[in-house]
Amino acid sequence: MKILDLNVKNIKIPVVFESQNSLSIVSLKLVFRASGVCSEQKSGVAKMSALMLNEGDKKLGWEGFAKELEKRAISLNVSAGFETFLIELNCLKEHFSFGVDMLTRVLKEPNFSDEILKKCQTITLGDIASNQNDNDYLAKCGLFEILYPKTNLSYPSIGTNESVKSINLDEIKAFFSKNLVLNNLFIVFGGDVKASELEILKSPLEILKEGVKNELTRLKTSQNEQLKEIVKPSEQAYIYFGSPYSVSDDERYKASVATFVLGESGFGSRLMEQIRVKRGLAYSAYAKNVLNLSHSQIFGYLQTKNESKDEAVGVVKDEFNKFIKSGISKNELEQAKKFLVGSLPLRLETLFRRLDIAYGEFYRGVKLGSFLDELEKIKGLKLNEINDFIASHDEISKLSFCILRDEI
Repeated sequence: MKILDLNVKNIKIPVVFESQNSLSIVSLKLVFRASGVCSEQKSGVAKMSALMLNEGDKKLGWEGFAKELEKRAISLNVSAGFETFLIELNCLKEHFSFGVDMLTRVLKEPNFSDEILKKCQTITLGDIASNQNDNDYLAKCGLFEILYPKTNLSYPSIGTNESVKSINLDEIKAFFSKNLVLNNLFIVFGGDVKASELEILKSPLEILKEGVKNELTRLKTSQNEQLKEIVKPSEQAYIYFGSPYSVSDDERYKASVATFVLGESGFGSRLMEQIRVKRGLAYSAYAKNVLNLSHSQIFGYLQTKNESKDEAVGVVKDEFNKFIKSGISKNELEQAKKFLVGSLPLRLETLFRRLDIAYGEFYRGVKLGSFLDELEKIKGLKLNEINDFIASHDEISKLSFCILRDEI
């Protein structure tokens, strides 16, 4: 695994690269930084832009384009996350050149028309309607409304009925023109390929403008300890919770261990022990780290009986407070080490997993191989070190909750 440069229009585009010929496959990701939902001016534009780029090019249209890919088992997919906009191509080595040609067609003449926009709007409005029956989705959205008020994280990334209906073709084209530019781009490239084959990527990339580099805004997670309730017919109460977690890069390995013990290790976690095993309040309860460049937090969820919601919330609060005050035991530390270090072979098993790890490392701005360095640090982590870390991060006790429940 190494970092290469691809020169396009006198701009050096970084490439995370690994060559491996054990399988005759190729994986390509074009990653546009600070170009996802975080960059949109109207809710739903980023997701709509991705949906429309998946409609192929104007000449072949969606059906003809899809047939050409399907005949060769090529996967070409466009998606918009919160921070990034991603174009991904996976195929057999023998079809890689053809896949790049199809990518070139999409970027050169995407199938942008009022007819396609209307089709994508109809699909999205259907998804929005379907989401109204997804209680987990509604509770999660409600939580992010109070954790990140008046930011792009506080709105559904798919958009609302009103915003989706109002999106026009000029807004899609403007989003494409502003965000899918060379100065926002880095590449993840690997498989049965040589470094010299990077040159084939110039064909699609020369279509893109140089553009202006987007800057990612850091969002502050609310410490206001709010509680939001959504009253809706439901057999269960859906409880989603979150709090700030101000973790620096050199503390991430400690955060992994701490949250593994608190809420990420299934039946062995503190939350599962207290909420399911001892009290029978829920089938499962989890808490995990969300350590992104744009925001950093603890995020958790559980389901319980409607009449047990207040007790469950109280248990979560108590466990977070006890965790900060008393830390973890030597046995909990050893069990966390065994799992996190012991699962290493599975996490490095395939090319795709290794590329994903390297992608994350490059994106965070740390050296390739930091993942393995962090595991070595976990191996040597002492009990007093992890407990000092936990005690120093009492911000995680500033919990906010969104509860979707039935009338009681």
